[in-house]
Amino acid sequence: MRVLLVEDDDTLGQAVRDHVLASGHAVDWMQTAEDAALAATSVSYGLILLDLRLPDGSGLDILAKLRLAKNPVPVIILTAHDQISDRIEGLNAGADDYLVKPFNLDELTARMLAVSRRYGGNSASVLHVGDLEVKITERNILSPQGEIILSGREWAVLECLLHRSGAIVSKPQIEEALYAFGSEIESNTVEVYISRLRKKLGSNRISTVRGVGYKIEDKT
Repeated sequence: MRVLLVEDDDTLGQAVRDHVLASGHAVDWMQTAEDAALAATSVSYGLILLDLRLPDGSGLDILAKLRLAKNPVPVIILTAHDQISDRIEGLNAGADDYLVKPFNLDELTARMLAVSRRYGGNSASVLHVGDLEVKITERNILSPQGEIILSGREWAVLECLLHRSGAIVSKPQIEEALYAFGSEIESNTVEVYISRLRKKLGSNRISTVRGVGYKIEDKT
């Protein structure tokens, strides 16, 4: 998915960005409230990681405006403030989860996956695609022949399909999950990763709806 990271601390921001990128997601990193608000209203993000204290404003103001505009994007607040009142304020403003700095990056990944599953309407951590068992949190796929290994970007494409249960996912939607601002989009990237997934998962797992997009088949 495409993630908006809002964090003004250079060291933490770079660490989080690199970790999320390594997980196969696209990341747009903004360090001011103004830039974050513009990005959040310009792009359809799968998740926002939101610092509360920014040099030109409050992350809570950004969150409040998103919810006022009926934007349901899931938001995880990242803050150094561990007071219960701060947590309550963030959750009441519409945040989906809360992490207090310093935090473990692997825990952040787990919470991102949990929140995105709930947002996608499927809270299950284990899905079945035919005879494949897909463990979303562990990023593990088991087939009757053994484990299937996917790259980070292959996972990103697969999750994009899985999180839109029963729906056709367009090429632009998949591209948006793969690319951040400033990235050059190659015309055949989506087709390449769909082809790789079919080779690893089985050619019948992902169907093409010509001129519309792609759809995962036989998912439970």
